Amino acid sequence: MSHFSTKSIHGGDHLKITPDVITPIHISTTYSYSNNPDELIPGSLTDPNTFVYSRENHPNAAQIEAIVESITGYPCIVYNSGLSAFNGLINYVNPKVLAIGQAYHGCHGIADIWKRNFGLKKISIDDEFTDLGSGDLVHLETPINPYGTYADISKYAEKAHSKGAILSVDATFAPPPLLNPFEFGADIVLHSATKFFGGHSDLLAGLLLVKNNEIKKKLLLDRLVLGTNIGNLESALLVRSLRTFELRVARQSKTAEIIVKFLNENKSKFPNLDKIYHGSLQTDEFIQKQMPNGHTPVFGIEMINEHTAKSFPSKLKLFHHATSLGGAESLIEWRAMSDNHISKKFLRVSIGLEDPKDLLIDLIGGLENNDDEKNSLVEEINKLSI
Repeated sequence: MSHFSTKSIHGGDHLKITPDVITPIHISTTYSYSNNPDELIPGSLTDPNTFVYSRENHPNAAQIEAIVESITGYPCIVYNSGLSAFNGLINYVNPKVLAIGQAYHGCHGIADIWKRNFGLKKISIDDEFTDLGSGDLVHLETPINPYGTYADISKYAEKAHSKGAILSVDATFAPPPLLNPFEFGADIVLHSATKFFGGHSDLLAGLLLVKNNEIKKKLLLDRLVLGTNIGNLESALLVRSLRTFELRVARQSKTAEIIVKFLNENKSKFPNLDKIYHGSLQTDEFIQKQMPNGHTPVFGIEMINEHTAKSFPSKLKLFHHATSLGGAESLIEWRAMSDNHISKKFLRVSIGLEDPKDLLIDLIGGLENNDDEKNSLVEEINKLSI
């Protein structure tokens, strides 16, 4: 059987309709019907081998779904953004009650629209679930945005299923091969593929993974009328990204662990650094089982005050001060710029593909004001066996 990296390159080969090694960008919005009357079958809008209109399906999008299905083992539906994927999820489930906790603010925004328009009741994911019933939704984000810390999927799966509810897990911060939420009780898995699946900060996309093809067919029909299929160019870019998916995520994960470990061990030397958040620093029993293949490449730091936090990104040379995550370039964000509910002392860090020593030296340069101490730390970093 083929392994992850092989599947991420060849998992969609059976859908290629040209001899090109790299599938071309199919820009057409409409496709000719077959000249064979026996092949004219009404209602074939969810068949990945049948192309009618690009809002329904097109060759590049179908190839994405085939590749992701090959590497994950679950039916996949691709969308034009992570939020479109969440919107597709909540439209499909149609819950009366939504249990949600610390999660992407856009998901809370969609839930608020449902609350306004349809009377959806929002409760905390850590409530007793007394209001939760059959067909309702528990939406868990892990790793948690923007901290890069972990929640126990099995615990929330047990709570949700005891009430007849569905558990969806947003695993954007820990893509395959780091985490498989289905192993721990998830019913539907969401990824903002803009991030690690895309990996180059040049496309928007979202994914839903489900347990069977009947659910996929329903979601595809919903996607058709919601108008949230991914575009042709973005699809081609995402297929390109999947070819290096495993290599990128493994490198970013390892680098993040190295950086977090060094900062945590030397935290007393940085008077402006108050807290470090990352799953690798948690000691909960479930973590080793849930994250056996490495940790999320995203972590958070909290400075001693707002001014220090706002000023810190400008002191760095390799980290772009920008939102988002998962790209080849490392990013740092004063998180209040895109989430006004977060602490004004907090910064989110997304580790890219640069050399870990260079990134550490850059961070040390921004954290340490004493030149002698800085030079000593740089020497220590250069001696690291990486």
